[in-house]
Amino acid sequence: MTTAVPYRVTAPRVLRSEWHKFWTLRSTWITLAVASALVLAVGVTMGSTYDGDDSEIDTVVFVLLGTQLSQICVAVLGILVTASEYSTGMIRASLTAVPRRLPVLWSKAGVFAAVAFALSFVTNVVTFLVAQIWLSDGDKATSLTDAGVLGALAGNAAGITLMSLIALGLGALLRSVPAAIGAFVGGVMILPEILGMLPYDAVDSAVNYFPTQSAESLGSATRLADAVPPAMGLLSLTLWAAAVLTAAALLLRRRDV
Repeated sequence: MTTAVPYRVTAPRVLRSEWHKFWTLRSTWITLAVASALVLAVGVTMGSTYDGDDSEIDTVVFVLLGTQLSQICVAVLGILVTASEYSTGMIRASLTAVPRRLPVLWSKAGVFAAVAFALSFVTNVVTFLVAQIWLSDGDKATSLTDAGVLGALAGNAAGITLMSLIALGLGALLRSVPAAIGAFVGGVMILPEILGMLPYDAVDSAVNYFPTQSAESLGSATRLADAVPPAMGLLSLTLWAAAVLTAAALLLRRRDV
């Protein structure tokens, strides 16, 4: 007589497990709080000190300059979601509970992406509205209902999320927090800037499709000069994130823990 197994590993259960794991880490709360605080603090500073000198800068870009700092925070959190389990040894328990392995990676990416986008979008909207307290009487007076504004706020959040998914994938690939942070900062953020200084038009055009540059094209209510269209930027950034996560998935299936 066979005894029925009361519990099975299913996608919703793995997702729920990763959700609980994500929120039980102190680093999650601290990093997300710092990321939001940076965006809001810089937005308030830019709005309250605006004197008309940067009138040519798109209003959304202007008030969300703090996302350049918060991006690093969220990316580091993405790395911690995957790589920290290797440093603590917890990955053995995770993969023992889910022998097929890949649902663990997809659940981590899904939970992280949902939280990163929601937090970034809400922070962007709040920062924009607060900054308008000082900007509403000048040339940067803008409303959420103005053309392109809400799309730019959501696009900025999408850019942060996809960039951070690249970081999460690097954490799974390299299985080391310091190595993944170094690869993200050096390879994703700094390398395109170096390549962009080369005197070759083909290289300059190609750099526009790199992750950082693609993300920048998403966060402006007006088309940025020399940037790819937002739709192309979103597609390019999505393909970068998908490529890194696919590589991480392939190695996860092949390597020992």
